[in-house]
Amino acid sequence: MRVTEMTNFDAARDSISRAKGRMDLLQQQTATLKKLNTPSDDPVGAAKILEIRTDKVNNDQYQMNAKLAETFLQNSDHALGELADIVLRAKEIAIGQSSGASSNQDTRLGVAEEVTQLYNQSVATANRRIGDRYLFGGYKTNRPAVSPEGKFLGDDGQIMTEIAKDVFISMNISGLEAFNSKPAQSSDGQNVYGVPQRGPAGELEASSEQPQNVNVFDELQNLRISLLTGDLEGIRGTLERFDQLHTQLIASRAKVGSRINGLQSTGQAIERHNITNAQLSSALEDADMAQVTSDLAKEETVYRSALASSHKLIQPTLMDFIK
Repeated sequence: MRVTEMTNFDAARDSISRAKGRMDLLQQQTATLKKLNTPSDDPVGAAKILEIRTDKVNNDQYQMNAKLAETFLQNSDHALGELADIVLRAKEIAIGQSSGASSNQDTRLGVAEEVTQLYNQSVATANRRIGDRYLFGGYKTNRPAVSPEGKFLGDDGQIMTEIAKDVFISMNISGLEAFNSKPAQSSDGQNVYGVPQRGPAGELEASSEQPQNVNVFDELQNLRISLLTGDLEGIRGTLERFDQLHTQLIASRAKVGSRINGLQSTGQAIERHNITNAQLSSALEDADMAQVTSDLAKEETVYRSALASSHKLIQPTLMDFIK
């Protein structure tokens, strides 16, 4: 078979083109520090990298949700702690003023002013908010949870937030639960505090068999009124109810604390997952610079050899063009 000059030229051109293409690919990897620059470099690896990046975006959003929920819960915990301290102080006052031997009308009038300040402080604490969102109003976060008269204005809504795939947690605790020892809610959405209810004929309904509810703000007002009127029996009656309220506040704080622990555990798990994904992405995408540098030097030698051999193989003359 006759080998023409065009055949030699095509073979030399293909050899140089392949060597040049490999050098271009290695130079691109050197510039980008990545061995996977286009999906065609490794379709399976590119699909996996896209999946990892999508997972990273989702995890970042979950972490933002968790931080917001943790902020809400931590502030709720601080507010509940302040309310527990207020209840303890009110109980101390009630103990100190429950006996006529240890108090008189003048001291009770003076202490009643402190109870008034405790009441105002408790209302302010119950209306704690982050930005323009009130903590204890349930779903009604755009208005104060408690009125100046101590009436709860919110609902028992639980604001759920997604902190991991298909994992939801409540980022709030309703004041209906936190401020009452036996909270309940009627079917029409009105707050019911365990007070005995009577039917149309005046008979007690079945719900009245439940233990009577104790409300933080009502008890502070009861203590203040008993101090002002010198009602020692009324002062003594608040002691047990303050114990119930303190127990309820501690239980609410425990619930908030367990949610914060859950948030932190989930956040740590997401961080570990992100680290694992980053390692996998690096293994799929990042170039081994030592190997790339070595391959580039080798391909440069091949390229130069191809150029030299083609120069010797193809030496066109006038007769070559005539042929």
